[in-house]
Amino acid sequence: MYQVKTYNAIAPAGLNTFTADYTLNQSEHPDAYLIRSVNLHTETLPSSLKVIVRAGAGVNNIPIDQATANGTAVFNTPGSNANAVKELIIGLLIMASRNLIAATTYSAQHTEADISQRTEHDKTQFNGIELTGKTLAVIGLGHVGALVANAALNLGMNVIGYDPYLSADAAWNIAKQVQRAATLPDAVKQADFVTVHVPKNADTLHLINKDALAAMPTGVQLFNYSRLGIVDNTAIMNALATGQVAHYYTDFGEPQLADQPAVTVTPHIGGSTIEAEINGATQAARTIMTYLETGNVHAAVNLPDLSVPFNAAYRFTIIHENVPNMVSQITAKLAAANLNITTMANAAKHQTAYTIIDIDDLQQPQQADLIAELSKIPAVSRVRLLKQGNVE
Repeated sequence: MYQVKTYNAIAPAGLNTFTADYTLNQSEHPDAYLIRSVNLHTETLPSSLKVIVRAGAGVNNIPIDQATANGTAVFNTPGSNANAVKELIIGLLIMASRNLIAATTYSAQHTEADISQRTEHDKTQFNGIELTGKTLAVIGLGHVGALVANAALNLGMNVIGYDPYLSADAAWNIAKQVQRAATLPDAVKQADFVTVHVPKNADTLHLINKDALAAMPTGVQLFNYSRLGIVDNTAIMNALATGQVAHYYTDFGEPQLADQPAVTVTPHIGGSTIEAEINGATQAARTIMTYLETGNVHAAVNLPDLSVPFNAAYRFTIIHENVPNMVSQITAKLAAANLNITTMANAAKHQTAYTIIDIDDLQQPQQADLIAELSKIPAVSRVRLLKQGNVE
């Protein structure tokens, strides 16, 4: 019986497919966490915890090093809220081009205005532009960026994309009409609008900085619906003061952005739709089930990809450090127990390795002893034994 705890995440229809082999939130020794925004950095992960899946794209709220040391696989659900973010960006593009925020603020402040005279006279200050023929630079062409780029094309915009890490698979999702820029300055130099959709890491921290802003045309409008820190807020405030940037839209507020007329801050709602919540939780549920029942790994944050058809009677999965002589130590333990290996696979990601070993015959008395022996190997953080068709 697997125990799954959910934190700040919808329990979707996907969780109902756990059937009788899974229970939710009923144990202090859970096998899995399904989370959204809870901060796990302040918690001690239980030794029973085998997998954490965040229903969302980022994993900033998960202590990755602690999880890896605990033998806990960490996953997210990239792309589950991509459409929600795309639709918000398109909505904001329309709002920005037509000055809708300023216009509706004016209307709220002039409810008694004579429509035939004052309003007709004053409305010219809210004259906007049409998006057709304007240029949008999309920085980051992953799940969200690709959708934004394609949608902007459908609005008649010229779209320039920049992503030095674009994979061949991701490239298939981008319309061929999207122009590719070789550098960030090349991507933004003719842009009327710039939108950023990159993950937050050492390479992207303050990606949009003083130099990047200076490469943009005067009067550009900038959107950051990626992560806090991708845009250098000190640099953006200076660019707004000089008129280099006409308006900044972001999902991530900070005190220096507050009460600024040329800054629009939304309360972190990029992926906040009912559909995105359900998509993320359902995808997370399926990821939990796959990992717990087969040990197969695809797109984990802290483990290498490793998927092996589970056709044998038993499967050992072992998380360990990526150091020499590990596989030979593991197989020696199995040989000492007179077990025949039918399938074995091993892969590494940075300092962490993962090994899957299938065997056809394992007597009940051997199971606990063998798990204990494998767990004694230095640098092993978790050993699991799976039985075909059954949960642990």
